[in-house]
This record gives sequence, structure tokens and C-alpha cells, in this order.
Amino acid sequence: MNWNEELSRSLLWVAKAYGITCLLFVLSVWALVRLTSWGRQFWQLSGSYFSLRRSAKPLLGLALILLLTLAGVRLDVVLSNWSNGLYNSLQQLNESLFWSFVRIFCVLASIHVLRSLFSFYVNQSFSIHWRAWLNEQLLQKLLQNDSFYRLQYLPQRSDNPDQRIQQDVSSFVGSSLGLSMGVVGSLVSTLAYTLILWNLSGPLHLLGVDIPRAMVFAVFLYVLIATVLAVKIGRPLVRLNFLNEQYNANYRYLLVRLLEYAESIAFYAGEKVEGMLLRSRFGQIIHNNWRIVFRSLKFQGFNLIVSQTAVVFPLIVQAHRFFSKQITLGDLMQTSQAFGTLHDNLSFFRNAYDDFAGYRAVLNRLSGYCDSMQEAAALPRPDIRSDGQRLALENFSLQAPDGRKLLEQVNLNIDSGSALLIRGASGCGKTTLLRSLAGLWPYSSGQIIRPLQGLMFLSQKPYLPGGTLRDALYYPASPPAADGEDAASVLQAVQLGHLQARLDEERDWSQTLSLGEQQRLAFGRLLLNKPAIAFLDEASSALDEGLEDAMYRLLRQQLPSTTVISVGHRSSLLQHHGLQLEILGNSRWQLNSTP
Repeated sequence: MNWNEELSRSLLWVAKAYGITCLLFVLSVWALVRLTSWGRQFWQLSGSYFSLRRSAKPLLGLALILLLTLAGVRLDVVLSNWSNGLYNSLQQLNESLFWSFVRIFCVLASIHVLRSLFSFYVNQSFSIHWRAWLNEQLLQKLLQNDSFYRLQYLPQRSDNPDQRIQQDVSSFVGSSLGLSMGVVGSLVSTLAYTLILWNLSGPLHLLGVDIPRAMVFAVFLYVLIATVLAVKIGRPLVRLNFLNEQYNANYRYLLVRLLEYAESIAFYAGEKVEGMLLRSRFGQIIHNNWRIVFRSLKFQGFNLIVSQTAVVFPLIVQAHRFFSKQITLGDLMQTSQAFGTLHDNLSFFRNAYDDFAGYRAVLNRLSGYCDSMQEAAALPRPDIRSDGQRLALENFSLQAPDGRKLLEQVNLNIDSGSALLIRGASGCGKTTLLRSLAGLWPYSSGQIIRPLQGLMFLSQKPYLPGGTLRDALYYPASPPAADGEDAASVLQAVQLGHLQARLDEERDWSQTLSLGEQQRLAFGRLLLNKPAIAFLDEASSALDEGLEDAMYRLLRQQLPSTTVISVGHRSSLLQHHGLQLEILGNSRWQLNSTP
């Protein structure tokens, strides 16, 4: 082997292999997308990322990763040839030749280190950008069109969307890149080492028949049989891995709910019931884990037997030719190395079957997530149009998800700055009417006329975001850079003056403040955000009548032009509302002026 020409030969080899590999890679991706369900799932998730219309950078990055992968294969082949020469120099006791091979190794090792580090950086950079893009896409699907809320109205929906975004996106990106480049590297390396083994392999006399190039045929037959058996043994792991992720997510969700509703559970002394439910869910995890363990024992045990057998097999086959001096020590060692590498390459699908199983499960979960988001976005929406600050209902009807009519042919016109109280028996549809006015309830007909901006909804249990008390007070707006004394004066106005010194303290305020304090904080939000229309759904239920009266008077004094729509049962609310919409049941309703 002429090492002086090795650089030019290697560059030419990489160039040819790169052109052929790129063409086959594109054709393979096209065929997988067209002919396989998981190929279509992949394209559904990331087809837009690799579109030239969006950006050429992802394709250029992928092309560079492919080039570095092929360069790595060529470097392995060169090192294989180097090892042949090194062992021959030892067999010949040629010291000068040995040291020349050591010098060559220093050059090859330096190239290998630089290529490996650069390849690591490129792979990581590509993965990070891909993950960031995909995370943003799935996050948009969740947040757009109120899909995160409307998911609950789907008969069947993807479970644990939080896990899909946080965990499965990372797994999808890492597995997609790792498995695809693993396939490319294995196939190209298989071709390269098949040629090496073909040149080193001799005939094998078996049962009276001479088999030419027996080593090449032996390794292919050996791996083919092993792969078929491994796939049969490992197939159940696909379903088991999917169930493992699902059971763990369900268990984690119950733990989160236990902490979120800790006070209610403690008051009910419901820890025994919660414990039974948690242990039941955890029992599913353990049972499934044992199934994975026993199946993996079979799968890994088979793989270990096959791999260990492959270590001595080429030495046994070539031993006769070595001892009869038909091949050198370098040829024998290169044969063993080439056989091992070829065996590993051909065994890629067998060894990576568990990875493919996990990858398929990730694809199913992510595509199920996207399907659920699409179905949620496709649910019907109320017919809402804007006409200044006007709030009105025209021929409006409201239905339950089962088709039962809650309200029928409602016609209302609420003047700006006026106040309407919605009353009725529990379950008659009061809160559902507010959901429709917000555009969240999919089962309604007729027209809703309201401003598209400047609305604020206060629920019975206000949402307090993480962060400072000032953030919670201004939510959903952000605190202005120069807040002055606005936040402090509002806290004083809603009788939370004792919290002024804690405005910039970060903590979980939903666990710190009582429900009554949270409701008063929500009234403070109204004063700061100054909405055109305020919808209050039992927003003062935790307040005594004196505090409730004070909050409504404060609201009418400081926001006289704000239209107030309240849902409540207390008769004390009547004095703060000029109109009363009473839902009578059986889709009947009645609008009255309050005395």
C-alpha cells in the first residue's frame, strides 16, 4: 500500500461515496414517506423544517453530517489497512518499518480526533436547532386557537401533552439523527469492509465442497439468521416501551394533582383513596417493567451470544491459511477486524431494534399529539363579530356536548357601562354561557357581538402565574417598567395592603394566599387592566357580603365605563347590577330589570 497516495485516494473515495449516498438517501426518504406510515409520521412532524422554502440551513447541516459520517467510514478503512501493515512489520521483526507505521498512526489519530470533535459539535448544533424549531411548532399547536383548553371536548385525545413537548421532542430529534446516520454509516461501511474481506478471504472446504470467498458468505448468512431471530424476539418491546411511557406519565400526573389539590384532599382525609389510586398506577408501571426486563433478557442474551461467537469465528476459519503461511499475521488480524466490523454493521438493525422500537413509540405519541391538536382546532366556534364596545346576543342558542339545549333564541343588548347578573339553578348553563362569550365553548349557534379586545374573565378560583406578586397582579399583562405606586395603591384599594412590601417576592402565590385574598387580587387586576367588559364567574364567592359589596362598589367607582357581566347566586349581588338574566331550565330564560 502506497501511503504517499493515500490522501488523494481517500478524498476521491469520499467524493464518490458522498455523491452516491446523497442520491440514495434522498430516494430512501422519499420512499419511506410515500410507502410507510412511520415515514409519513416523520414528515408530518418535520417536513417543514427541511423545506427549502423556509431555510436551506437544515439541509446544509444534514449534508455536512453525512459528509463527516462518510469521512469517518473511510478513516476506519484506512486504519484497518494501517493495522495490517503494523502487524506485518512485527511479524517481519522490521523495527524501522514499525516506527514508520507509528508515525503514520499519529497523523491518522490526529485526523480522527479532529473529525470526531467537529462531528460532535455539528451533530449537537443540528439537534439543538431542530429541537428548538419542533418545540416551537408543537407549542404553537397547543396555544393557538385555545387548543390546550378545547382538548377536553375531544372524545379521544392524546394523553399528557406536557410530556410530548418536553420529553418526546428531544427523543425524536436524537433518535432520528442517530438512527439515520447509523444506517448510512453501517451500509457504506458494510460495502467497504466487504471488499476488504473479499480480498482477504480464501476458499473453505466443507462437506467435500470448496466454497470460494467463504468468509464473506459466512458473515452475511450468520448475521441474516441472527437478525431474523432477534426481530422475532424483540418485536413485543415496541408495545411495551409505549406502555412504559404512558404509565409513567399517568403516574406523574396523579402526583402533580395530589400536590395541586393538597388542601382539599387533606380536608376530605382522602389520602387513603389517593394512595390506593397512586399505588394502582405505580403497580402498572412495575408490572410493565418486569415484562420489559424478561423480554430484554431474551433479546440481549441472544445478542450477546451472537456477538461473542463472532469474536473467534474468523480466526477459526482463517487459522489453517495462516499456519500454512498462505496469509500473514497482518492479513489474519485485518480479517478478524474486518469480520468484526462487517458483523457489527450488518447487525446494526438487530442491535438497534430496541432503539427503533422506542423511536416508533415516540413517533406514535407525537403524531397522536398533532392529530389531537388538529381535531381540537377543528371543533366548532361561536359566531363572534365586533361592533364597537357593544355586547349583544342575536338568535343565540346554547347546547351541552350531548346535544341537550341549555338556552334557545336568546336576544340581548347590553349597553356599555351597564351591569348584568346571570342567575339560575346549578348546572343550568351559567358558566357555559360565559365560556361561549369568551369563544371557548364549541356547542352554540347564533351570533355573539362583543369587542375582540379589552375583555377580562374572572373565575371562582383565579389563576396566579409563577413569579412575583406584581406579575400576578398585572396578569395577563406584564408589569410596566415604571410601575410607580399603581400596584401598591391597588393592593390597598382591594384591602390587601399588608402585601405591599411583598410585591417583588417570588413564590407560589396560589399556595400562599387564601381563596378570598386571591379573589380580591383578581379585582385588583380589573382595576389595573381596565377592560371594556369584565366577566365575573362567582368571582366573589369566597368573600363575605361586606367585602363583596366593597369590591363591586370599588369596581363601579373606578371603572364606570366597564360593562360588568356577573354569574352568582347571592341576592346581595342584585344591587350592583341593573339587569338580571335568569336561566329557568329546559332552554328557557328571562331578562328582568333589578329593583
